Order: sequence, then C-alpha cells, then structure tokens
Amino acid sequence: MADKNDKLPENVPGKFYVDSTCIDCDACRATAPDNFSRSEENGYSYVSKQPENDEELQLCKDALEACPVEAIGDDGDQ
Repeated sequence: MADKNDKLPENVPGKFYVDSTCIDCDACRATAPDNFSRSEENGYSYVSKQPENDEELQLCKDALEACPVEAIGDDGDQ
C-alpha cells in the first residue's frame, strides 16, 4: 500500500499519487498515459495530471490496481 507520507515530489496535488516504492515498470503510464509521466532523471513514475473526467478517473483506478508494488495511492475525494 502506498504511503502518503512518502509521496514523490513531482506528483501534482490531488487524489492520486505515487510514492518512492515505484520500480518504473511502466504499468501506470501504459494504463493512464494522460495522468502518469516518467521522471527520466530519477527513473520512476509520478502523477502528472489528476483525473478530470470519469474515464480518466477509472483509468487511474485501473493503474492503481495494476501496480505490482502498490506504489500508487488514493487519498480519497479531494
């Protein structure tokens, strides 16, 4: 389970985030490419845009479920 106290600094504020346990597997970027990006310098993914509609919200939830190390968190409604 992702730790909200260990959020990566690149995450934009909001409901979803990635913590430092990310292994840069690309699952979230493949699932929700409009919402997750890769830090080329640091070799991990982060939330670059919070979901803005129901489709993006579902894709972010799918990415959270697909994460093999549970590095994606959901702070609930924000």
